Amino acid sequence: MFNVRFHGRGGQGVVTAAEMLSVAAFDCGLHAQAFPTFGSERTGAPVTSYCRVDDRPIRFHEPIEEPQAIVVQDPTLLHAVPVLAGVQPSSYVLLNTSRELSLAGVPDGDRVAPDRLVTLAATDLAREVLGRPVPNTALLGALAALTGVVPLEAVLVAIRQRFAGPVAEANVELAVRAHASVAHDSMGTVRAMGPARAGGTVGGRA
Repeated sequence: MFNVRFHGRGGQGVVTAAEMLSVAAFDCGLHAQAFPTFGSERTGAPVTSYCRVDDRPIRFHEPIEEPQAIVVQDPTLLHAVPVLAGVQPSSYVLLNTSRELSLAGVPDGDRVAPDRLVTLAATDLAREVLGRPVPNTALLGALAALTGVVPLEAVLVAIRQRFAGPVAEANVELAVRAHASVAHDSMGTVRAMGPARAGGTVGGRA
């Protein structure tokens, strides 16, 4: 089973990101579930969503406490909520930021392996491609490159199912560009798994 936890703020597409990842997994013939937890439902409030992917039916629905990957859509949350809770040395952390980053002083930041931390200026890229600061599809493309939990092609299918027309194609472009950026930057690093295939094995079991 491969467990992904998404952290962001209301209006950043955090719930949609988990849902699209689950759709991409279904397209690969895998089992998946996606669900959110909310604090306040106002725009800008912290939001957490979860996605589990497995090649066998998933029979529980609890929040993910020990994720294989954490996606942080808003870096200001690092010091606001425990986004790194449950992180393991093998966990991937994908962080949306254009700045130099240090996890010093961030709760559980010392547990993140340096070669498992990847940053992407997803909001800047979204502004360039979409004209809006919504980073979720960029981060999905990056997550596919980083972990291989689903192939990029499945992410693009999920995007086209979620959106239509020019909006869909702009988000496809955004995901492709983010995927290429992370795949290039990650050359030579150890991935969590190879690209998912129908009937394939997904990660380690939890």
